[in-house]
Amino acid sequence: MFATDDGAEPFTTFADNLDDFTWAALDAALRAVLAPRGLDLVRTEWLKPLGTGLHEFRVRHDAAEIEQMFGGVDADEAANAISPPRAILLRVFVHFYGDKVVLLLSGYDKAKDPSAKRQERDITQARKYLTAWNEQQKRRQKAAGRGRAGGDSTRRSRH
Repeated sequence: MFATDDGAEPFTTFADNLDDFTWAALDAALRAVLAPRGLDLVRTEWLKPLGTGLHEFRVRHDAAEIEQMFGGVDADEAANAISPPRAILLRVFVHFYGDKVVLLLSGYDKAKDPSAKRQERDITQARKYLTAWNEQQKRRQKAAGRGRAGGDSTRRSRH
């Protein structure tokens, strides 16, 4: 999960603000769809590539529907999520790296605000989060290089 330099987790903030019904759908989708299938979801209704490593994971089904389609969700949990049924339209911005690792960047409830302006704003923000994460990775790699014997000092002595 992505965390900003000040420790904020945009995805957690998004998820914490969902009602129980919507959270159950998101949780089921993450566990039964995104985690096991990852990039195999590209070119399906579930995952849209947005370029430069950013993807939009689309959740359009409630927990009970996801259980019926994919299994892997506790049947009691899915049954409890049925009431009150309503439209689910979530967008979660993700990045894939390593061996099937999914970085959760942020998300929003498109059912609450379906405007194109909101969508563009959230995509732009997700791109900024991905850029920040890439910078964090570079800083970590640089710091790890300094921690090894002869790290940066060896490089400096060659110049």
